[in-house]
Amino acid sequence: MSDIKQYTYIFSMMIFILMLCIIGCVPSDQDQLEINKSLVYQFEEALNTADWDRLGDLLAEDFLRHSQATTDMQITSREEMKQLMQLYQEFAPDQKLTIDFLIAEGDMVAGYGTYSGTNTGPWGEMPPTGTYFELKNISIFRIENGRIAEQWVEWDNVAMLSQFGLFPPPTE
Repeated sequence: MSDIKQYTYIFSMMIFILMLCIIGCVPSDQDQLEINKSLVYQFEEALNTADWDRLGDLLAEDFLRHSQATTDMQITSREEMKQLMQLYQEFAPDQKLTIDFLIAEGDMVAGYGTYSGTNTGPWGEMPPTGTYFELKNISIFRIENGRIAEQWVEWDNVAMLSQFGLFPPPTE
């Protein structure tokens, strides 16, 4: 084999191997869904351990949070979200988010879980009650460029206030 043919063959094989590596390194659609769900589990862990630096690493800089349950709290950045989570920590220092299940499709991850803790700090004008609470919640996360870019989160404020004895339970 001539030198030119040998070099061409070697170069072609290197390109072929490089292409196999690139194709093999790109996650499949199913793998990407699992990666996205993993980000949400890491979000849960960062909240439960009050690791605000880690939380910041998981969120896009221009992170957006939407919630009808807290309409007075417009969150439009990673730093604002970290501050809100620190306020939640003051409201319930033993707070815990437990994800019951996640469902992923495309760049979205939906979760259903429980937010629990003991209310030992104020929440706005609401004084601490010393009451343990458990609230079911639903969150939807949008993933972009390997970070959580957006969250929609909802829970039942009447159920929360009822647990604190601040709202009468519905009569039968």
